[in-house]
Amino acid sequence: MLSYRNKEKYTGAFVGLAVGDALGAPVEMLRPGTFEEVRTMSGGGYFNLAPGEWTDDTALALCSAESLIEYREFNPHDHLVRFLKWYRTGYMSTRENAVGIGLVTAGALMRFESTGEAFCGPTGARTAHNGSLMCLAPIVLAYAHNYEDALRYAEAFSRLTHGAPVAIDACRYLAHCIVRALQNIARGDIPQAFHARTKEVQRLARGAYAHKPNITEANYADALTALHAALWSLITTRTFKDGALRVVNLGWDADTMGAVYGQLAGALYGFGAIPREWSAAVAMKRKIIACAHALCKLSKEKEKEVIEK
Repeated sequence: MLSYRNKEKYTGAFVGLAVGDALGAPVEMLRPGTFEEVRTMSGGGYFNLAPGEWTDDTALALCSAESLIEYREFNPHDHLVRFLKWYRTGYMSTRENAVGIGLVTAGALMRFESTGEAFCGPTGARTAHNGSLMCLAPIVLAYAHNYEDALRYAEAFSRLTHGAPVAIDACRYLAHCIVRALQNIARGDIPQAFHARTKEVQRLARGAYAHKPNITEANYADALTALHAALWSLITTRTFKDGALRVVNLGWDADTMGAVYGQLAGALYGFGAIPREWSAAVAMKRKIIACAHALCKLSKEKEKEVIEK
């Protein structure tokens, strides 16, 4: 059972995801050394976003949260319906259209649109991208009252769009870390004690996270790369702000690495640790906070139901 959980940490995880996404979006797909160092929230970038606007990471997280809150459980079909609605109409976007989407996610959603299958994520090794990892927080927060459930549903969530074993294992590992962060495990110990299923994630969990990731054109979109960058930034800094700036200044898939870091660091440090000028600027802040509070309430209710059985 989760011994420590409150709205402060839940709000930190969800707002942290959005802040990391918005912070990294202006330098998305830029190589380190080719852009001015990110020091605060700004706009621009490939999508010419306003300061505080975010991309697909946060939009899909909001779709997931809305589904979990409405159904009070993980509903795979409804998740995919909402994801597809975002893709086609801009539902839960900051714009009238979907901003940013990975090729693997797009392929999975088109497969769902065509077949109605519940789990559409491709399973090939080359499809182990970060599209499920980047928006994982809501499903973990909903089931954080039970460690095994949090990991089990993180796996199921990934399979909606990303079924490759490494992508799934990376989601399980991030769920492990988020739950430990909510439990106030010491920052340096959060990545430890995880039982990986794949050799790639096992290598990361056994200590590779302590070293700066080598990000290239070949691996920037991988789930393992984003998780490595987030963990390295978490354990080599002492504040939400310092870690967030460290991870987005790695460039490449900066918005997603920022989102992965943000959901984990937000769960550890809490909402109050996120710089106020960043949290105040983030788009749809009230909606994000409302979802975080509702997920906290849902998890507490689920925990109570288990105790009463």
